[in-house]
Amino acid sequence: MLSEMTSCFIEDDSVASISLSEFSSSSSVSDRACVHWGCVLSASETTAVFQAENDLLENQFFIKTICLSEEAGDEMHIVAVCDGVGASKPLPIATLRHCMPMISFPGLELIPPVTFKLCSGKGPVFISAQHITLNPIELTEGEVDDDDDDDEDESLF
Repeated sequence: MLSEMTSCFIEDDSVASISLSEFSSSSSVSDRACVHWGCVLSASETTAVFQAENDLLENQFFIKTICLSEEAGDEMHIVAVCDGVGASKPLPIATLRHCMPMISFPGLELIPPVTFKLCSGKGPVFISAQHITLNPIELTEGEVDDDDDDDEDESLF
């Protein structure tokens, strides 16, 4: 059973990713879903692909960290990425070595499908990301309802 495990992981975290101000809005928590995603790149598996399951929803994909494993050799490890909007040729986004084993990305958003490629080095290299889906139709309806309520309050004065 253990040999069937893949190198990618997904963790559902739909409630923890929503800010406190979003709870007070009229749109429901079920309109949004946040899923943690990750993969391991190595000499035996040099590419990993994230593909959104539902193209009808708005998909946001944020890279959080790229980290070099302690077991990795003391060589240059280069990770490249290409997404659904960019050029078809992967662009390098991380160069890792034991003197700099991790890179954090505070707001690097990509559009699925996203392909990661280990261009140099044998790894393992760990990639951590966050996938957020929003239902734009339901969010728009909720935002319109809020605007109507504000107009009514202003007319009372």
